[in-house]
Amino acid sequence: MLVVVDMQAGFINEHSQGVVPSVVRLVKTWVSLDHPVVFTRFFNPPDSPYERITGWTGLRTEEDQRIVDELSPFTEAAAAIIDKPGSSAFTDEFSALVEESGWTDIVLAGIDTDACVYDTALAAYHSGIRPWVITDACASSGGPEYHAAALLLAGRNIHRQHLLTTESLFSGERGPLKGESA
Repeated sequence: MLVVVDMQAGFINEHSQGVVPSVVRLVKTWVSLDHPVVFTRFFNPPDSPYERITGWTGLRTEEDQRIVDELSPFTEAAAAIIDKPGSSAFTDEFSALVEESGWTDIVLAGIDTDACVYDTALAAYHSGIRPWVITDACASSGGPEYHAAALLLAGRNIHRQHLLTTESLFSGERGPLKGESA
């Protein structure tokens, strides 16, 4: 299962906009192999920890929360769109979907590498689900240093072998598509 994390208008800026074409290519290829895709959408409710602790009140409008136009054609055929008020995709709804579907691996792409992608990878790992982070299909709206720091930590905490590029994912040499190439 491919989880496209928070590819939303409110997270697109000068640091993250360059990843949009990479995520679109990833999703197109993934869908062409008839594998399921799940999209997540972050929302920041009033009085959230983000507001109370850090003062951040972003991603409250429908415009900010919408999935970017380039990916919206893929949402209609998605296995699910998971709305989440926190950084991890592992909501009750998402966890039930993973369990019902019997998924043992999840492939992660999206924004922010250092927050929602990373937290979802760790939650997957701690749930016994093997996470695969597609490094060239992730970005941080905070800048490349946050993206790099998250990948460094992910390499340590979920193991470097679970960090793939789009090319290495679809080559089928290693990863969840081992033996299956595009």
